[in-house]
Amino acid sequence: MFVRMAGMTAAPVYYSIVPIHPAAHLFEVTCTVADPDPDGQGFSLPAWIPGSYMIREFARNIVQLKAETAGRPLAVHKTDKHTWVCDPCDGPLKLTYEVYAWDLSVRAAHLDTSHGYFNGASVFLMAHGREQHRCVVDIRPPAGETYERWRVGTAMARAGAAPYGFGTYAAANYDELLDHPVEMGEFTLAGFHACGVPHDVIITGRHSADMERLCGDMRTLCEHHIRFFGEPAPMDRYVFLIMAVGEGYGGLEHRASTSLLCSRNHLPRVGETDVTEDYRGFLGLVSHEYFHTWNVKRIKPAAFLPYDLSREAYTGQLWAFEGITSYYDDLALVRSHLISTEAYLQLLGETATRVWRGSGRHKQTLVESSFDAWIKFYRPDENASNALVSYYTKGTLVALALDLTLRRGTKGRKSLDDVMRALWERKGKMSSGVAEDEIEKIATEVSGLDLTAFFHQALRTTQDLPLAELLAEMGVEFRIRPAESDNDKGGKPAKMPEAALQQRVTLGVRLADNSSEAKLAAVYDGGAAQAAGLSAGDVLVALNGIKVARANLEKQLTRYRPGDALRVHAFRRDEIFEVTVVTKPPPLDTCFLTVSADASADTRAQRQIWLNI
Repeated sequence: MFVRMAGMTAAPVYYSIVPIHPAAHLFEVTCTVADPDPDGQGFSLPAWIPGSYMIREFARNIVQLKAETAGRPLAVHKTDKHTWVCDPCDGPLKLTYEVYAWDLSVRAAHLDTSHGYFNGASVFLMAHGREQHRCVVDIRPPAGETYERWRVGTAMARAGAAPYGFGTYAAANYDELLDHPVEMGEFTLAGFHACGVPHDVIITGRHSADMERLCGDMRTLCEHHIRFFGEPAPMDRYVFLIMAVGEGYGGLEHRASTSLLCSRNHLPRVGETDVTEDYRGFLGLVSHEYFHTWNVKRIKPAAFLPYDLSREAYTGQLWAFEGITSYYDDLALVRSHLISTEAYLQLLGETATRVWRGSGRHKQTLVESSFDAWIKFYRPDENASNALVSYYTKGTLVALALDLTLRRGTKGRKSLDDVMRALWERKGKMSSGVAEDEIEKIATEVSGLDLTAFFHQALRTTQDLPLAELLAEMGVEFRIRPAESDNDKGGKPAKMPEAALQQRVTLGVRLADNSSEAKLAAVYDGGAAQAAGLSAGDVLVALNGIKVARANLEKQLTRYRPGDALRVHAFRRDEIFEVTVVTKPPPLDTCFLTVSADASADTRAQRQIWLNI
């Protein structure tokens, strides 16, 4: 239970956590420090969690907190929003507090009578000055017969607990403690080995997934990623913690596990053999978070070393750590033969569509998007599409463009694959941070190309990327068309004849999803609604005297042609008003990619190498 540090024995920091009141969503946590600071032991809770770049103020969920020593109460003082300091004592010092856990996401903690889940950043206070001490955690079950079948799922090392059982676990230090989320409850447990490494698949929530197929496909993906960077894998064991819900999507990476939130309908069902679009989306999520095992968890910005979770850690490189990962997540699906070339090109087209539909791409560079993630990307408002560009989606396109640029410039001898492997060898394995311009330098060194102009345009200007030119050299055509409907995600050629597309009209708005009214969630730059003075939050009630709602607005608009003037009645707050909207055709913002029918044999060969066909 002790570790040797700098010639002396350092006592571990002991924690316990128990779902003390599942129906009230309360965990009780204790933290015991054997040798507290003689000037007064300080404690603090992180303000954010690695991988999700927004200040989340986890301390707001601490309900009550008390301290004691030798069985006697000890005064504790709060010094700022997430820091507490205890009066001096000889020790041991025991801190006890309750955490309200009702955030059904991959970032914080959630507890009810069906399961419990937590990330360490949202429940474990850090003992100041003890950050490098070993952490020992007693994970306890809730009381009562109702919970007798509950088990524990985590990648944290067992230190006395039985496999998947409650009991004692341990982490080498506080940073590692935060990097092992925990699921508890009644869950489906399956597993597989990828390149010799055991992988657990834990699914909480009702589902009817074909576990054999799911594990087989996930094994294929994991082995692809391990072999991409090179064996052996950087972990001895890996755990997928999956929460299946009605509607939901998200993931958060950790050093030896990932937390995933998905719709239960996106998991493969027994008897299905095809890869549906929903299942393809789930596999892409799995691929994305698993790739992060290398790119972010081990290859990481220098600004993150060491993590300071009390404040923002600014970097202009999220385009690479999230965008490059987003490029490889779907690329891995086609390279490992889980999806077809056509399906992969559809996914690229959908990504390009999401970028093209935001005028923010003409206002914010990728470096700016990365740097301002803390105040903009994770806090989108009604004007986000007009002001922001996503370092995920445009970062994907930059990674694609960089990969194709390297392949073209070196006649296929080098690619982004070589850059990522170099980053792994030089930075990931060495646990040294990536400087702000280091990826650019390594790409230049690996390829022998002058990439100054490419990186300047892609990262530091708002110019569109030359995707059509680059893809053409792979025998792929990049095209842009108007949208067929409000639900058109792009990625495919239009079913509607071109003449009919040209006659469609659009208001240039996005309607709120959670309303039966025609409530405007966003009003796009250059659209008919913005020109007429309509704003986000307005509720449309009539077009030319005919009542409209969310369900029939698009159908009503089919009666009109570009240039028609419509009398629109709407409510802003509780006041009705009228404007004249001059309809416009839909903009060219819907992208799709197709394989060129007349590509040369050499071009087809290059495409096959790129996609591993």
